[in-house]
Amino acid sequence: MSEVREITIVVKWSAKEYPITDLTDQDTVAVLRHEIFKRTLVRPNRQKLLNLKYKGKPAEDSLKLGNLELKPNFKLMMVGSTEADIEDACQKPDDIGEIIDDLEDNDNEEESLENSAIYLAKIQKRIKDYTITELNPPRPGKHLLVLDIDYTLFDHRSSAESGSELMRPYLHEFLTCAYEHYDIVIWSATGMRWIEEKMKLLGVSNHPSYKIMFYLDSHAMISVHTPDRGVIDVKPLGVIWGLYPQYSAANTIMFDDIRRNFLMNPRSGLRIRPFRQAHLNRSTDKELLKLSKYLTDIATNCKDFSKLNHRKWEHYDPRK
Repeated sequence: MSEVREITIVVKWSAKEYPITDLTDQDTVAVLRHEIFKRTLVRPNRQKLLNLKYKGKPAEDSLKLGNLELKPNFKLMMVGSTEADIEDACQKPDDIGEIIDDLEDNDNEEESLENSAIYLAKIQKRIKDYTITELNPPRPGKHLLVLDIDYTLFDHRSSAESGSELMRPYLHEFLTCAYEHYDIVIWSATGMRWIEEKMKLLGVSNHPSYKIMFYLDSHAMISVHTPDRGVIDVKPLGVIWGLYPQYSAANTIMFDDIRRNFLMNPRSGLRIRPFRQAHLNRSTDKELLKLSKYLTDIATNCKDFSKLNHRKWEHYDPRK
């Protein structure tokens, strides 16, 4: 297979220029539209790409950018209008996950994404360009636990008088227990400022019984195109593994309430039951309590996490 080549396209819209750098020649026009949306908030179906042509006709969404033979820093003229609801959709991207049917998974699709040269190249770009602010150093010999926030640790939709009322039950007990065997990373598909504020609100950032190694935000994610889901953003663990080689699929586990977020690393992800309607479920939700035991069991009994089936975590027997 030929080498994947990075592409930069400068979008001219509304008297401004928007460099789109997170592209390769193997990405499609649909991926380009998705990246434009993230920068301009103009939805893909509202975008009119005036000078993006292929054989004299408007380039179709399925066409690879490499086939267009674009010049370096090609300037793309766009016409399109934003809508009032786009801003809300952008600020709360997890809503997209609720629309997508996340219960039906295509194992072949997961495998093809994990080994795709296009997305491996995007991961390498993240490793090169993304800056991690390390809050606490990694500890020798520890495993790695990567945690989502919304609906995983916190019900961000319900109303309450204090953040503690929306915190998932046993959160601090869970993190304290996990910290014995795992370095902990928080990865949310939102902005860094939001992450920092929520961690302060929940009392996670300065808890005396455990420490967070660092936070990752939406800028550490990559866009991928799938036949079933279209263009979506995912959380590739390879970004962490590239910067911290002591971690790998053999000692890493990620919790998220949306399975598509770990499409690049399906064997390392565990889909946690979402914590919603906190006022109704606070007294009965014991998910973190049960997962604490699972994390301890696999840390002390399994030498290679990639051999585990996290979909059956509730039935894990360390004696087998």
